[in-house]
Amino acid sequence: MKKLLGNDYVSLVARLVVGSMFVIVGVGKITDPAYFAKEIANYRMLPEFLINLTAIILPWIELLTGLFFIAGIRLRANAAIIGSLVLLFNIFVGVAWARGLDINCGCYSKIAEQTVGLPKLLENFGLFLLILIVFIFPKNNLTLEKLILTNDEKLN
Repeated sequence: MKKLLGNDYVSLVARLVVGSMFVIVGVGKITDPAYFAKEIANYRMLPEFLINLTAIILPWIELLTGLFFIAGIRLRANAAIIGSLVLLFNIFVGVAWARGLDINCGCYSKIAEQTVGLPKLLENFGLFLLILIVFIFPKNNLTLEKLILTNDEKLN
């Protein structure tokens, strides 16, 4: 099992799936921060003064970590950041679902609406498993970082 999960291609597919998703949702939220702020406010969990700040900063974090994850730059650090975000998102979705809120999760902004509930929690759990694979097996030959280090060694 370790050999399969530690395979460079398994890690690459996991990075492409998770990273692409984060890039797409980040861009969707960046293009309309006011709409995303309303989706955050629907959860009724953040103080009002943090809603706009979160709506502006969070999408950029999603976009950048998604790009770095795809490229394979600082895999373990980006896996930790993205994994933490997914866990945090699951807490928010779970609490909203437990409170009986019938709201859009805000995950995809205007790209695709999905309400809070079990399907969203399961989707995030699946993403978390992919992130965990990359975190546990960060050594990967199919990364930009490896390519740069290899070329630097050839120059020296």
